Parts: sequence; structure tokens; C-alpha cells
Amino acid sequence: MPDAALPALSLVASPGKRRAVLDLAVEAEQRGFAGIACPSLGSAMSLCVSLAHVTRHLPFWTSIQPIYFSLPTETAGTASHLHEVSDGRFRLGLGVSHAPVHSRLGVQAGRPLSDMRDYVAAVRAAAGELTPPIYLATMRDRMLALAVEIGQGAIWANAARSALPGQLTRVPGAAEEGFFRANMVPTVIDDDRAAADAVNRRTMSGYVTLPSYRSYWREAGYAEEMTAIEAALAARERDRLPELLPDRWLHDVTLSGSVAQVREGLEAWADMGVLPIAVMSSTSGGQAKAIGELFAAYA
Repeated sequence: MPDAALPALSLVASPGKRRAVLDLAVEAEQRGFAGIACPSLGSAMSLCVSLAHVTRHLPFWTSIQPIYFSLPTETAGTASHLHEVSDGRFRLGLGVSHAPVHSRLGVQAGRPLSDMRDYVAAVRAAAGELTPPIYLATMRDRMLALAVEIGQGAIWANAARSALPGQLTRVPGAAEEGFFRANMVPTVIDDDRAAADAVNRRTMSGYVTLPSYRSYWREAGYAEEMTAIEAALAARERDRLPELLPDRWLHDVTLSGSVAQVREGLEAWADMGVLPIAVMSSTSGGQAKAIGELFAAYA
């Protein structure tokens, strides 16, 4: 795990704002943030190529690059290039994405575990000694175990903080020193916590429509909540989803509130050996405003 007091930061390369996003990355490096995670939204690999050239010391990684969206040879070519030109600061985060996304894009997905194993092997074969460290996007135990077996780290997204210690205990090797662990945490800073929670509820209303996330949260202790959500989805009542996300669940998988409350939450993730990746939103603006609020929280 990186030894850093500050969290990592998620950056999306929004069309029309990409130069401004790179400026935020440079500022994050200057301020001492622990790293930059690049989601697939906005083209993760493209953003990483730019980060290799505008930053000097900061580690950065895809979080994540979906394996079904690019041939392993193509991914390997870009990943090995990034590994070389960044002097080893790039990490390749790979994931399987989600069945509704596959369906929408017309992607034919197979068995996640075996496909991931084969994909990683193909990337390593093509990239050779220029293969960067590989992190796997994980939620449940079997993918985490695969990450321990064939990768150098694991990245959760929207994980339940109450459930992570037990999972790290169950999966051999997951808690070992030297194995990278990080979690993408939806975060809103505002002294009006109810307003901040409302933003996170809107964000999480999309995630609860995904079956793989619901299965994870059900196992994490939120079976009743997931059953209610599935009933609303079956009744085509998606507008009811925010009201079905109680504080107990929301505050376990997101962070909200004052600077002190958010910093305390980020530190709690770090204390359990999981690097928090702040996925910022704001009650009064877009990505740049939200990230500015995070910068101010650690000024």
C-alpha cells in the first residue's frame, strides 16, 4: 500500500474539458495526492497516455479498462508503452464491466473468471518484460482470489466499508503487505449532509440497477434493501430508487458531509489497508468544482 496521508483521486476525461482535467492532475501531483484512477468513462487508456507526459512522479491506473472492449494485444501494446514512457508509474486495472453494459453495446461476454485469467495471460505474453503491474476490478471473493493469484492488486468500487475487513480475512493473501488494495468511494463535501447525501443517492441509483452490485451488497448485509430495489425495478419504478437507499447503506458505501467527516471517512479506509480513491461530486457544480473542494479539504 502507498504510504500517503492523502487519498487517490478519480479523474474523468470529459469531452471538451480534457485540458482542464490534465491541469487538475498536475495540481493533484503538486499537492501530494496518492495517485490518479482513470475510469472507463471518457477513455481511460487515452487519459493515462496524457498523464504519463504531464505528471512526473504520481502513479496512475485504469480503473477500469473493460476486457471485452479491446483485444488483449491492443491493450498490451498501449500498456507496455505507458509502462515504459512513465518510468513504471502506470498500472493496468482490468475488469469485466456489467451484463447490462455488454447487452447495450452488443458485446458477447463469457465466464468472467476464466476470461479474465486468459486475458491477463495474453496481455503478459504480448507485453513481455514491459508488462505493468496488473490490478483486477473486484467485488466478491472469487475475483479477489483471482487478483491475488495472477495480479498485483485489487480495486473495489462502492464497496461496503463494514464488509471489507471480513473479506480480506476470508481470501488468503488479500491482506498481505505488497498487494495493492483500493476502493472507488463516491464522495461529496458539504456541511449540509442531507444535501450531500442527496447527490450520492442520485449517483448510487444507477449502480443499484446492476445485478452484480446488488449481489455484492446483498452478501455484505443489505439483503432487505436489495430485495426492495429489485421489486421497484420489476415494477418499473426507477424514480423510487433514491428513497429506497437508506442512510445505513449509503453511509457504508459513500462519503458525505463536512470536511472533517469526509476526511475521517477517507482515513478509515486507509486505516484498514485500502487506499481510498475519492470519486468527487458536488452539490453546487461539476467535476472541477468537486475536486477543488477536495483540494481545499487538504490545503
